[in-house]
Amino acid sequence: MTEEKDNKYRNLFLGLLFDAIGMLSFVIPGIGEFSDVIWAPVAGWLMTRLYKGKIGQAAGVVTFVEEIVPGLDVIPTFTLTWIYTYVLSKKKGQPKQID
Repeated sequence: MTEEKDNKYRNLFLGLLFDAIGMLSFVIPGIGEFSDVIWAPVAGWLMTRLYKGKIGQAAGVVTFVEEIVPGLDVIPTFTLTWIYTYVLSKKKGQPKQID
């Protein structure tokens, strides 16, 4: 249980960091959108490493598309995936843990 809790907060921290990196393209007009060509596949791959299975695969594709399409960088896909994984999708019959 401690390892799961450690991964939970590690994934939250990394998700916030990766979302911030993805939003950096707004800081440098022109060059920023070019950086998305590099960041989009990296972000998609990172998502599949943070979240295993079907959730990670689906979130990786969504992250790639969100990063490659101009103007969508404001969507915090890593953070939204964390919320979905650790808050919204608890198994039925299993009480939510509030830490």
